[in-house]
Amino acid sequence: MNRHPRRWLILIVLCLSTLVLVIDNMVLTVAIPTIAEELGASAQDLQWILDSYMLVFAGLLLTAGSLSDKFGRRKVMIIGLALFGAASVVAMEASTPGALILGRVLMGVGGALVMPSTLSILITVFDDEERPKAIAAWSAVAMTGLVGGPVLGGALLAHFWWGVVFLINIPIAVLAIVAALVLMPESKGPWRKADPVGMVLSMVGMTALIWTIIEFPKGGLGHLGTQISLVVTVLALVGFAVWESRCASPMVPVSLFRNRVFTGASFSLVLLTFANGGLMLVLTQYLQFVLGYSATEAGLAFTPLAVATLAFNSIGAALLPKTGNRVMAVVGLLVIAAGFGLLSQMTADSGWGVLAGAMCLMGAGGGLAMPAAMSAMMGAIPDEHAGVGSALNDTVQQAGAALGVAVLGAVLSSTFTGAMPSGAPEAASRSIGDALAVAGSTGDRSLVTAAHEAFTSAMSASFLVGAAGVVGAAVLAVLLMRDGGGKGAAAASSSAEPPAGEKATVEGETTGELLDGASR
Repeated sequence: MNRHPRRWLILIVLCLSTLVLVIDNMVLTVAIPTIAEELGASAQDLQWILDSYMLVFAGLLLTAGSLSDKFGRRKVMIIGLALFGAASVVAMEASTPGALILGRVLMGVGGALVMPSTLSILITVFDDEERPKAIAAWSAVAMTGLVGGPVLGGALLAHFWWGVVFLINIPIAVLAIVAALVLMPESKGPWRKADPVGMVLSMVGMTALIWTIIEFPKGGLGHLGTQISLVVTVLALVGFAVWESRCASPMVPVSLFRNRVFTGASFSLVLLTFANGGLMLVLTQYLQFVLGYSATEAGLAFTPLAVATLAFNSIGAALLPKTGNRVMAVVGLLVIAAGFGLLSQMTADSGWGVLAGAMCLMGAGGGLAMPAAMSAMMGAIPDEHAGVGSALNDTVQQAGAALGVAVLGAVLSSTFTGAMPSGAPEAASRSIGDALAVAGSTGDRSLVTAAHEAFTSAMSASFLVGAAGVVGAAVLAVLLMRDGGGKGAAAASSSAEPPAGEKATVEGETTGELLDGASR
């Protein structure tokens, strides 16, 4: 296969598009206290400011991926970037919590259009040999935004008003749009009939799933709202699976899951993101409540994680052609499990040194495992389904991360409550933040010590659950992620295979014709 001459410049555009989404969400977490004060936002308002984006984003991912295959991946990505930038203006100028929530909802729509398109364009521009390097670079940029976001947010908030966390999105989005128009070819799958029933069922099912995960820690299954959302989730997602398996032109070809590589990589990613989902949540509280770091210092403390991830992304990409996806994924997952094991041994007196060592292990393992698992999954998807396949990748990671936050958060909360002394005030047993607030108002230093010890005990339990999830992902990778079961196997099993000779198109030509012409 002839390679696209501008593929590495195109990768820069894709990385910029991803960076704007990741940075925004991480910067916002630092700005929440300031926003609460400036806009007079209640605790419920703050929850909606954070959760509205995730609900809309997760609910629209599969539909957005399908639309990008049908109407053009570059076109959908540019529309998403434009909407994300415009929504950032709405959020930046918000004077009430309601206006900010509206801006976040619109940003979720824009993000859902951008994210599947970036990865689907990547896998159509890069061939099997170079794809692992491209995915490693793409995921390294995402990690940089994940870790650098809080640091950037803290620095900006120290000098400007809270709206600056949305202002920074606009120039990045504009630059990505211009670069996409200049550098990037259009690509799309072969024409196929729309699947509105599948779109509605996927949107309802994924939105209800994320909502159930968010609400579960508050009242458990005994809460009526959680019960209703869980029923809606099951009905919509089961209905979606049944419909897609019987539909003549499905939005998501369920037959993809007959491919062992695709299935193994998908569920490995779910368990990996499940384990990592609660990592930042738990460690941020440890750094701020136990070690006494500021929000900016806590962000900077994650530097070893970012550096190790970036370094081992490059190492993993270089070794991947020799080892194969399965070996690299399994080795990386086991290194991550070792990092979780080290984290589970930390105490209130451990300090940053042990944490830095654990984060280096986590970063090294993630740098090896994530690109390998994503490369295996995306390599098993036929080009005509690149958009919806990318959306599936994003969806399993979103669902896994949300589930990890909910489950590990529940383990943390329940274990903390159980570890607090029986004589402690009831309010102090709910969370370490509440315990420190009570101790501050009463001057009870023994309560502070008890809260620190109870939290580190609860943190250890959470990280052991995370380690179990990662080991489970490694087992699945060993059993299912066989190298060599790539696009051909997936294409052969796909019931939605286009007629012979019909290929994914780029600007009206077949991909091969365009690339042949470019190489001349």
